[in-house]
Amino acid sequence: MSISASLAAAGRGMKTFVGDVAEGFFETTHNGLALVGIVVVVVVALLSARPDLRHQGEQRLTEWLTARQVAAMGITPELNAIERATAANPRDLPREQANVALWISRKYRVAPEPVAALVAEAYEVGHASKLDPTLILAVMAIESSFNPFAQSPVGAQGLMQVMTHIHTDKYAHFGGQYAAFDPRSNLRVGTKVLHEYIRRTGSVEGGLKWYVGAANLPSDGGYADKVLAEHARLSQVARGKAIPLNDNSPALRAAATPQPAVPAAPPAAAPIKVAALS
Repeated sequence: MSISASLAAAGRGMKTFVGDVAEGFFETTHNGLALVGIVVVVVVALLSARPDLRHQGEQRLTEWLTARQVAAMGITPELNAIERATAANPRDLPREQANVALWISRKYRVAPEPVAALVAEAYEVGHASKLDPTLILAVMAIESSFNPFAQSPVGAQGLMQVMTHIHTDKYAHFGGQYAAFDPRSNLRVGTKVLHEYIRRTGSVEGGLKWYVGAANLPSDGGYADKVLAEHARLSQVARGKAIPLNDNSPALRAAATPQPAVPAAPPAAAPIKVAALS
């Protein structure tokens, strides 16, 4: 046999070998993928029939991912922490509420997102209790300057400086007295107390005097004037007027939005002090 014939035979043999190897590889791969597909189908069917196994698998996967995040970041992630945050985007509020939220944010140097949530809550609670929302926010401003962790020397706590130990019954509806430091809970309880005092005295000024604990005193030390002046500013801001942050004009009080008439309740005993004068 010539050399050329030998090379041709060797080439045909190599071609046959490569073809057999490739065919075997593709057949093996095909069978392997088919096996993987069968395994996946079986696992999906099993997890569908056994929710408890699916839950365990999800839990273990979450734990594994959490452990990797802790190792990489050095902190323990808590994906549901956002649910505890009192915050909202001011741009998502109606224009009137957004005006108020942004003005308060600038004046009191607090973040606009938590303020936006408080403004929205004040409007909701205020409309339900027939109180001007800007009055509620004005009380908040004078009492705590929008600090949800504020506490006075006499024990008034939270945004609206409610005397927690006196109004424990009201906080029971929110899980207990520590709810005084939850912004929304404090706002609701403070609004309830303010509404009761306005109704009892028949006027906003009288209600504010009771709210600050000066019902039996000749003067409230200017507390009502401070609240009503801030109320007037916020009312005008809500209507889109440009009010300087440091405007202390006494004429603003006359521009405050009138409160709806509230029938006075029968006279009661001397009120218990609710909030300390800021």
